[in-house]
Amino acid sequence: MSEIFGDFIEMGNSQEFLVISFSPGTQSFQDRWRGNSLSADFLADYWGTFFPIHKDSRAEVKDAVSYIANELLENAIKFSYKPSSYPMSICLYLSNDALRFYVKNSVNPETVGQFQHLIQRLLTEDLDELYLRQLEGNGFVGTDSGLGFLTILNDYDAHLAWKFETIQQTPEVITVTTMVRLPIVRA
Repeated sequence: MSEIFGDFIEMGNSQEFLVISFSPGTQSFQDRWRGNSLSADFLADYWGTFFPIHKDSRAEVKDAVSYIANELLENAIKFSYKPSSYPMSICLYLSNDALRFYVKNSVNPETVGQFQHLIQRLLTEDLDELYLRQLEGNGFVGTDSGLGFLTILNDYDAHLAWKFETIQQTPEVITVTTMVRLPIVRA
């Protein structure tokens, strides 16, 4: 079973892509968390070579890639459902007009509904108002703050979508793939 929220684009064919996978249980949560920014910075440095020669433009793209990758990896680490032993991965695909991030991890079957409710709010409510309410502490009650997603949407003009899949029935294992489409302009 699969459920999609937003304008999810399948990974498809691209000549330029990079995938990093993290095996469950090879590092503690704390070690994985500490290495998170290193992975995000590596991705930013790697993809920065594909973008405008102009130094300021390249730095802007690298900053965006680093921030978005870091936020997505933090969420994947924080919310991966440890009992499933499902690996996490981040894939970046380059197309003519966008860099697409795909982060896939397992989620706790008991909290999927809460997460989907947060997603519905991100997709249907006024983002500026939601961002302001979240900063004031009146945003998402009873769920994760969603501030990282809101920042990605507001500050980087990116588009988010999610795909939930039940990949195993007994015990139930559900994965979520978070897709971020970052528009790019090449010089």
